[in-house]
Amino acid sequence: METVLENTLPVGKPKWLRVKLPIGQKYTELRGLVDKYSLNTICTSGSCPNMGECWGEGTATFMILGNICTRSCGFCGVKTGRPETVDWDEPEKVARSIKIMNIKHAVITSVDRDDLKDGGSIIWIETVKAIRRMNPNTTLETLIPDFQGIERNIDRIVEANPEVVSHNVETVRRLTREVRIQAKYDRSLEVLKYLKDKGINRTKSGIMLGLGETEEEVFQTMQDLHNAKVDIVTIGQYLQPSKKHLPVKEFITPEQFAIYEKFGLNLGFRHVESGPLVRSSYKAQKHIL
Repeated sequence: METVLENTLPVGKPKWLRVKLPIGQKYTELRGLVDKYSLNTICTSGSCPNMGECWGEGTATFMILGNICTRSCGFCGVKTGRPETVDWDEPEKVARSIKIMNIKHAVITSVDRDDLKDGGSIIWIETVKAIRRMNPNTTLETLIPDFQGIERNIDRIVEANPEVVSHNVETVRRLTREVRIQAKYDRSLEVLKYLKDKGINRTKSGIMLGLGETEEEVFQTMQDLHNAKVDIVTIGQYLQPSKKHLPVKEFITPEQFAIYEKFGLNLGFRHVESGPLVRSSYKAQKHIL
């Protein structure tokens, strides 16, 4: 699940978490299109701190399968409950939005849909097909749920063969039960390895820090991801979406993020994005290279 920065942060936040307002001609153009056509992007709905930078480089993130998740993770600001009926016109709507915005690289994510037999995987593959049909020059990253580890649902993503397939472990093994609740650390690793073994060229995962993990646990998580043949890792600061969510235990310094980046590159990852404001789709357009 993609995690983004809320407009309000804890009082006394460190200076390195202060966000500059997005500016630039490309950002202004895309913002105008989003408003004019009521387009749905994670970038705008979550007030992502990297929106101006990403949009300036022609990258945007879209969420499919509604905005209500069947899971209730302690870190995530997405609503949880009984999801809406599947909108079978959604693939065409997303593809049209990408065309209108003239997006060069699109990241697609979704809520978890454990209520559906296919986990939402059919809408996933139809969305990829629609985007490719309507936007043949747009490259794609799919940030997928674990589909409860059901291989026939994961195989639909493999069949679609996006340039990058991402699935976030979100946190270290010890904290998974508290942070992700219905998810399983090893299942996420198995999904990532399965994707790679099935022929996906670039796999990707992300973790967020500041939930009480230790340095050694972060190193071990990165090692686990490398053992699962993951190519790309993103590491960012967790920020509490609301008072109902898990509290921030620690603000990780930029220097510590640099240590994790160096460790990951030495392990052999193709790309490591590590910093306080890094989110799952940060610099996503570079991860296809």
